[in-house]
This record gives sequence, C-alpha cells and structure tokens, in this order.
Amino acid sequence: MKANEVPQDDSILEGRRRACYALDAQGRYVVVASRGWEVERIVNEHAREALRVELEAVRLRVLAGKASALAYHMTACQMDCRLLAANTGLSRFRVRRHLRPKVFAHLTHATLERYAHAFGLSVAELTRLPGVAV
Repeated sequence: MKANEVPQDDSILEGRRRACYALDAQGRYVVVASRGWEVERIVNEHAREALRVELEAVRLRVLAGKASALAYHMTACQMDCRLLAANTGLSRFRVRRHLRPKVFAHLTHATLERYAHAFGLSVAELTRLPGVAV
C-alpha cells in the first residue's frame, strides 16, 4: 500500500492514531499515521459480538452450577487452560479441575489469590460473577 492510500476511516481507535507501514514515492517503507480502517472496525465488532455470546453461554453454565466462576473469568480474559496455567504456575490438569464448581468452592485462599492476580481481580471478585448478588 502506498503512503497516500493508508485508510483514515473511523474505527475502534476512537480518534487516536496508530502506526502503519506503507511505501513512499521512492518505494521505501515508511511509518504513516492511520485513524483506522472500516474493514478493521467491522471485523472487531464481529469478534466482540462472538465473545459476548460465548461469555453469556459460560455465565449461564456458571449460574446453572455446571461450571465455576473461574470459567467465566477465563472467558472474559480470553484465556484457555494452558495460558492460565502458565500465568499462575499451576498445572493445566489442576486448572481444568478447578473449573468444576465443587472443586473451586474448596480452593485455598492462596490458590484463589494466584488466580485473582492472573486476572487482575480481588479474590472476592474472582469468586462471583459480575452483576450477580452473592
């Protein structure tokens, strides 16, 4: 793409700019500021909608007692068992096991703190769903 063709559409950047590489008149790559691209905005909206749908499905599973609150927070942070295990120092087996409500309910405070730290939450926030009274 040429420097004068870099899109300047409204996007998820909300008026901010980001750096893009484009070719200048001499055929060299240069950094050009861009406000975004319409296609990028559409794709990101679809991705956010898919995440909302997945998060709602997990929330319903947690409310039905089929999954622990850990599953909700994993989905909200777009983490899988492997990534969460790496961030907490726990094994993937243990993380998968903690997705069960009965097992999660008996975790030690130290283990809950490890999970809370990985998500940037307090232990109280970790053990419940947002917007649901205890």
